[in-house]
Amino acid sequence: MLLAIDIGNSNISIGLFGKENDLKFLASIDTDSRKTADQISIDLMNLFALYGYDIRDVSGAIFSSVVPGINFMMHKALTRLLGREPMVVGPGIKTGLNIRMEVHNQLGTDLVANAVAALEKYPAPIIMIEMGTATTISYISQQRTYEGGMMFPGVRLSLDALSEHSALLQNVALQHPTKNIIGKNTEDCMRNGIVYGTAGMLDGIIDRILAIIPDKKATIVATGSNAPVIVRYCRNQIIYDKYLLMEGLRLIYQKNRG
Repeated sequence: MLLAIDIGNSNISIGLFGKENDLKFLASIDTDSRKTADQISIDLMNLFALYGYDIRDVSGAIFSSVVPGINFMMHKALTRLLGREPMVVGPGIKTGLNIRMEVHNQLGTDLVANAVAALEKYPAPIIMIEMGTATTISYISQQRTYEGGMMFPGVRLSLDALSEHSALLQNVALQHPTKNIIGKNTEDCMRNGIVYGTAGMLDGIIDRILAIIPDKKATIVATGSNAPVIVRYCRNQIIYDKYLLMEGLRLIYQKNRG
């Protein structure tokens, strides 16, 4: 079995693939760069116990990360648990992805994994949306080249900033807004604003991208923890793919397995 891990700014996503490339479980724990290798090992062992799998059956591991401060401890923990070093997405790893960014290594490894999976599963050109701590929009051309994209604060980050910097505004949960876009209380006003506002922003950016690309059409794919709440309120047709990142890590592992 293959253990695939993505270390994000807020959460660490952990997936286990079986011999038939089927995803056995997908779990999430908080990202904490203060944790030691022993603590990370305990977290992983507890997850395997929770889902009823034996970590000794894992034959390989791969991880991507946008939090450099935790990489060493994650590498140490996985090496200790599995008896072999994990594969780390980064320089020297084959992805099959042609990247046209000015500085290749500035592209987040999570975006690389998402793009690899998107190209495997969907027809190009592709507009790819990842909605986590930050919201990123990427464009992959008909020639299967990662052309670039844009980034802005994520939904949860925006909500938190609104409540933290406004004395009379309390923290609200990210939930579906009211059917009437005009809120009647403070919570609904905040929630409607962030959900409908983000959906409208995504639609606006998608329309601007479509206007400048050949044929004026593309497959639009969204992933990330905040995507399910937002994309249903977009006017463009957007495919939500919960497992895109995990599939990308699996594909990269297979491309580099000796």
